Amino acid sequence: MYFCGQIPNIMNGDPRLYKLLDELHIPYEYLEHPPAPTIEIAKQYWAGHDAKHCKNLFFRNHKGNQHYLVCLDCDQDMNIHDIEKQLHQGKLSFASEPRLMKYLGVQPGSVTPFGLINDTEHHVHVFLDRQLQQAERVSFHPCVNTASLMVARADFERFLQYMGNPYEWIDLY
Repeated sequence: MYFCGQIPNIMNGDPRLYKLLDELHIPYEYLEHPPAPTIEIAKQYWAGHDAKHCKNLFFRNHKGNQHYLVCLDCDQDMNIHDIEKQLHQGKLSFASEPRLMKYLGVQPGSVTPFGLINDTEHHVHVFLDRQLQQAERVSFHPCVNTASLMVARADFERFLQYMGNPYEWIDLY
């Protein structure tokens, strides 16, 4: 089911996100589901949807003055040391709950690049797994883990460009 132009009151997530997607003329498919704070839980609700569902990890550097959002295929396994080697940003650790709220406006289990609507200072650098470029559609939480939004990958890139945060496609394997 696609929504554009009029935001139903029943949709979960940040209403500003739906408004922005509409303003950017980005169609999306909205899928409501019970809380899905992990990929394992979320997979049971994604069956039958053709989007590439993404795992989103939020890190900080060892000084705590840089923050990184890493988006990759939900089926891809990576440990933090592998990610450190790929990003070339030094020692990383998962960002705390207060940092998640400050920079992305989300709770743990709801990390999403759509949270960039809350990063008005463009502090967060986004790294996207190059394998996602092969996907026709991608899926992310709309700032809460009780729904998923599926958008065309090209439209997702337009969203990122509009947000103004630095982002780059890299090989995460």
